[in-house]
Amino acid sequence: MAKLRRFIWYLASRLLLVVVLLGLFTVTFYYAMNAANIYIVLKDGMAKRAQVIMMDEDASELNKFFQTNYLQRDENLLQAENGESPYLCYTIRGIDHRLKMTWMWCWPWETTARAEFIERIPRIDGRLNKTYTDTAKALYGDDYETPPKWQAGRYTATLVKENNQWHIKSIALKETLDDTDDTGQ
Repeated sequence: MAKLRRFIWYLASRLLLVVVLLGLFTVTFYYAMNAANIYIVLKDGMAKRAQVIMMDEDASELNKFFQTNYLQRDENLLQAENGESPYLCYTIRGIDHRLKMTWMWCWPWETTARAEFIERIPRIDGRLNKTYTDTAKALYGDDYETPPKWQAGRYTATLVKENNQWHIKSIALKETLDDTDDTGQ
């Protein structure tokens, strides 16, 4: 009887260990999957947002990445839509958009996630539109021939999962960063 009890205890302890390891592997897999999806949504969404603001691209594609209620209250997007963008005087051909996710947390069973990231655009390829020369000179002084620099910053984002897709619900600027500060890249 003692041998049978030891054998059952041995099987039960090994089975418990296997179940715990499988649970840990499952949680890790779903966390990694969510982290990758969230990074892609943040990277592509913020790049598209910058392109809409600077390059006057189609803003309807932002709905793939952002919730509609966020888009309706984003100050920079509203300025661009109203023709008040600081890049209105320039023809922007390309940007070097960089995003580094510094922290993210989401339990596998949750539909809300928080992430912190650093966004930078160190290079903007653009030229002054000649019809706006006087306006640009009045706004930007001696540096009017090159587009204004994008303000780098550290952000906190809240994302929600809707129909198995992550969307950015809100973004809050935590701190502005200097272009020479190299903590983001």
